[in-house]
Amino acid sequence: MFDIPFLRPNLVKKDQFISNFKKIEESRVYTNYGPLNNLFEERVITQMFDGTGSAVTVQNATLGLMLSISQSKRPTGKYAVMPSFTFAATPLAAEWCGLIPYFLDIEPENWQMDREQLEQTVKLLGDEIAVVVPYATFGSPMDRSVYNRLQQQGIPVVIDAAASFGTITSEEEAMHFGKGFEGAVVFSFHATKSFGIGEGGLVYSVDQDLIKRIRQAGNFGFSSNRESVIQGLNSKISEYTAAIALATLDHFKAVQENRKTIYQYYLQELRHTGLLEQGWSIQKLQGSVVHQFISILSPDPHSNQEVIELLASNSIEARTYFSPACHQQKQFQSYPHSTLDVTEYIAKHIVSLPLWEELDQKIIQRIVKVLESLGREKTR
Repeated sequence: MFDIPFLRPNLVKKDQFISNFKKIEESRVYTNYGPLNNLFEERVITQMFDGTGSAVTVQNATLGLMLSISQSKRPTGKYAVMPSFTFAATPLAAEWCGLIPYFLDIEPENWQMDREQLEQTVKLLGDEIAVVVPYATFGSPMDRSVYNRLQQQGIPVVIDAAASFGTITSEEEAMHFGKGFEGAVVFSFHATKSFGIGEGGLVYSVDQDLIKRIRQAGNFGFSSNRESVIQGLNSKISEYTAAIALATLDHFKAVQENRKTIYQYYLQELRHTGLLEQGWSIQKLQGSVVHQFISILSPDPHSNQEVIELLASNSIEARTYFSPACHQQKQFQSYPHSTLDVTEYIAKHIVSLPLWEELDQKIIQRIVKVLESLGREKTR
C-alpha cells in the first residue's frame, strides 16, 4: 500500500443518486435506452454542447470506438491511422473492426498525432485508409482543422477523446471539445476518469445520422421490428448507470474546478522548485482540461522507471501512461508505422503523477520534493 496512491476514484455518493433509483422502480424500465438514459443524453447535449449535435451512451469507450469505427470506415480501406502513443483500446478497437492499425509519431510539445506525418501518410496510403483515429492526449484539446479537412475529403475521422469530457478548447472560445465535429468523438466515463461513473462512455457527433447508426448498431443492429439488419453488438447502459451519470453531471462543475486547482498547485510547485528549468517538462496545453492525472517527462539521463522506483521508495504511487507505446506491445508489434522517434523518447521518460480530488497542496509539495531529490540521489 502507498501513502499516496496514484488514483482514488470519487464516484458520486448514494444520497445524490438514490432519487433516480426510485424513478427506475416506478417506471420498471431497466435498460434499452430508457427514460433516464435519454434524459442524460439530452442534458449532455444541452449543458455541454450548447444544444448542438447528438450523443449516444455506451457501456465503455472501447465499445464506443468499435461502433464509431464500424459505422464510419470506408469499406474499401484496410488501415486505421492513429498515434502509437495512445491506450491499447484504440488499436484493439480497429482490430475488432477488421482493420490494420497504422501508427504515426506524435509532436514533441503537445504529444498529439504528428500532423505533418499524417499528411504524408494520407498521400502514401490513399484509398487504403479506412479511418483516421487521432487521440486527444490525456484529455487535451487538439487542432481539429486537419481532421475537418479529412472529413471533407471523404476520409472519416473518429476522435479518441477518452479523457476529454469537460475539456474546453480555448479560453476565448469557451467551447466544449468536439462541439460541431462531423465525425465521431468518443468519451470515457470509467471510474478513473474525471467524469467517472464506474463504467460507461458517450459518442458525440453533429452528424445525427451517424449517431442513429451507432445507436442501432449498439442494440444488436435491430430495425424497428427487432430484425438485425446491420452488424451490431450490445453496448447499452442500464438505467442504474444512467442514474449515476445524471447525479454525476449535477456535481461535475465542482469536480472540474477542483481538479483544475490541483493541477495549478502542481504547476506552482514545479516552477517554485525550478524543475521545469532543470530538464523536466510537461505537455503543452491550450484551453482548459479536467485533468485525470498529470504527466511529466524525466530529464536525461534518468528514465521513467528510475523515477517510479524513487517515488515508490517514498510511498508514492505513479504510473507510466503510455509506456510501452502501442507499437512496442506484443499485440501490435507487427503493424506498419512511420518513424516514431518522439514517441519512443516520451515512452522512455513519461511519469504520470497522482491526481485525485482530495489531494491538497501539502501532498503535492511532498511529491514534487521527491522529484527534486532525483539529481541529489545520483551524486551521493
